[in-house]
Amino acid sequence: MRHALLRAARRLGTTTAVTAVTTALAVAAPFPAVAASGPERLSSLVDPLIGSANGGNTFPGATLPQGMIAWSPTSTAGDQTSTGAANGYAYNTTRIRGLSLTHVNGAGCHPGAAGDVPIMPFTGDITSSPSADTKDAVYAADFSHADEKAVPGRYTLGLASGASADLAVSRRAGVADFSFPAGSPANLLFRVSNSLNGSEDAHIDIDAAHRKVTGWVLTGAFCGRRANGGTNNRKTYYRLHFSATFDRAFAATGTWHDGTLSPGSTTASGGEGYATGADRAGRGSGGWVGFDTASDNDVHMRLGISYVSLAGAEANLRHEIPARASVADAAAAGARAWDRELSTVRTEGGSPARRTAFYTALYHSLMQPNLISDTDGRYRGMDQAVHRLARGQRAQYSNFSGWDQYRAQIQLLALLRPTVAGDFAQSLYNFARQNGGVWDRWVHISGATHVMTGDPSAATLATFYAMGVRNFDYRGAYASLVRQATVPTPDDLSDAGCPGQCEGQRPNLAQYLVSHYAPQDACHCWGGAAETLEDAVADFSLAQWARGLGRDEDAKVFTDRAAYWRNVFNPATGYVQARKLDGTWVTPFNPASDLGFAQGTSATYTWMVPHDVQGLADAMGGRSAAATRLDGFFHNPDGSWSVRGGDPLRYDPTNEPGIHAPWLYNALGQPWKTQATVRQILDTVYGTGPTGLPGNDDLGTMSAWYVFSALGIYPQTPGSATLLLGAPVFPKATVDRPGRTDLVITAPEADDTHAYIGAVRRDGHPVTRSWLTPAEARAGGRLDYTLTTAPDTGWGTGDLPE
Repeated sequence: MRHALLRAARRLGTTTAVTAVTTALAVAAPFPAVAASGPERLSSLVDPLIGSANGGNTFPGATLPQGMIAWSPTSTAGDQTSTGAANGYAYNTTRIRGLSLTHVNGAGCHPGAAGDVPIMPFTGDITSSPSADTKDAVYAADFSHADEKAVPGRYTLGLASGASADLAVSRRAGVADFSFPAGSPANLLFRVSNSLNGSEDAHIDIDAAHRKVTGWVLTGAFCGRRANGGTNNRKTYYRLHFSATFDRAFAATGTWHDGTLSPGSTTASGGEGYATGADRAGRGSGGWVGFDTASDNDVHMRLGISYVSLAGAEANLRHEIPARASVADAAAAGARAWDRELSTVRTEGGSPARRTAFYTALYHSLMQPNLISDTDGRYRGMDQAVHRLARGQRAQYSNFSGWDQYRAQIQLLALLRPTVAGDFAQSLYNFARQNGGVWDRWVHISGATHVMTGDPSAATLATFYAMGVRNFDYRGAYASLVRQATVPTPDDLSDAGCPGQCEGQRPNLAQYLVSHYAPQDACHCWGGAAETLEDAVADFSLAQWARGLGRDEDAKVFTDRAAYWRNVFNPATGYVQARKLDGTWVTPFNPASDLGFAQGTSATYTWMVPHDVQGLADAMGGRSAAATRLDGFFHNPDGSWSVRGGDPLRYDPTNEPGIHAPWLYNALGQPWKTQATVRQILDTVYGTGPTGLPGNDDLGTMSAWYVFSALGIYPQTPGSATLLLGAPVFPKATVDRPGRTDLVITAPEADDTHAYIGAVRRDGHPVTRSWLTPAEARAGGRLDYTLTTAPDTGWGTGDLPE
């Protein structure tokens, strides 16, 4: 089908023909909205463009669940050193300079991460160095969204130049069909040095005899030059290798380095550096291969990648994609992989828009963690040495946005993909052992980036353990995390990278253990009040883990430390507040200020005590007073909702410190307000289309919030398996739990008007609590909801979560 369409395009030889081909391919692609027979294809409900505008920082390109390769456009707004988007793609920027092989979903900083080796189909003669095209005026092309199609595992794009690309992937490899206007120059540019953050070095080799292009890029510097106070943290560097083979001979070859073009050359090297603007502009290297379009304007490419070696990239391709596989073959296999992944939650009913929002959120939630190990089990460790998987480990994963993910995405991963969760836990432990015992907060590929604050690894692995994940060395990991939380290190006193990327993973731990809070003037951290709250959550999580392991003395120590949040709650103001080493409060104080906090205000962080809501309520004057204050966090003084963000005194759905707050009403004895608030956010903050996410997806965290909330359940606190109960939006949902009893959630009345709980039965027995115990949550079973259109102010108000 495809080749017949392309032959028609060659005869027409116009941009219109390319558009027609792209449209016809979309129709012919194996992704019908509903399969002709058999079960519904859940992948057909996903829209990868959701979150590609409004700062969601998602990417639309081809990737598989937990995949290594993520093949997606790198856009340009006229500056080759900046894409204008953290992940290389912004919906409103309709010009690209290549299709890059690696991406991270929803990273918050710009530039974010990866975007390695953009490959650009170019319809013109190569007459100057593409690196010298600093404004992307020549070696880039416009496109229209009418010529773009994104589905799970496949991405198709027609360019205004007349070229088009059709991409599909396995986990570590991909195949592509490129088409060019008949009779025009046809070239593929390999911009090996042009990663989103720049590069330390890069290299390309062109083997015309074997129709092969290979190379690598040495890159990193996650979040750009912010790393370690403006210097480049070499710990974040990684080398991506690629190997591409073609079905056609090359009609031309050439390379470039900085401003020098070398037609006919087959090898080049050189990086761009990590700056932006003039310091980086015009630098870099790459190469191109050209094709004769006189009789055939269609080019097929197979490509593998590896973080270990060129041989690893070629083995990954050989093992994952059959030699004669077409793009359609790979896309069909990718769709099946996503169907299996998405079928971990099977919903019934709901509007088309609701189902698209839900399954796209699930799609984004399960993109990560990401493979970094090759098919032979080798991977590059945090010590830059090559390692093999630990005994019993199936894969080495990375891309851990800890400060974000530990609040929702980690819990969803443990619930739906416990084996992946266990391998991920083992991966993080492997990294820590390769990094002198340090568990980094934000791990990218094999690098420690130090991004954000707190000790999210402790909360993450404790949560995995609490939710029943056991396929990792949980005793060794526990001991290592306890050591990090109890034994000071020299890095704890470093200010390198502060505020956003402080080196110390438990900053000024020695002082913290004396003061019982992180002093603002001596914390060596992003903000003393935030650090105290984060560490209190981490210590609570370690206490729960210790109790599960029978370490009662540890449990007592960490339970006491979990209460240190009280030392930054100022009774005089009623807010969490930064405090100095001498015990005085930092003044002047304004609850709308972020002084002492990380990416949030005191008004938001004051609610960040999910492990001790009753204690927080007591500090605020009791549950009734706390609930009244919480009302004001979600509403304007006139009573209207304020849940979209933008007001520093109120709820911000775009960042993590407060995303649990709508669920706090359950512990305050007013669960109907949780139901109303969550439904308001689901209906007005999230949605479909490019602006369908409230902000950075943060490696699936905001999407995981939506998945849980739509199901009517939510994790109460890190370190625990307790689930809070809300009102489901689907009449039925079945959560597939491998090796365990499924969780079946029914709510026959579920629709846009039935937002409140009237009753709940678990396995036929009435549930009068607004929460499930850890044992109940782990057991699965059946939850049957009766929903109403008006609040039931009696249900769930007796036995409250802590």
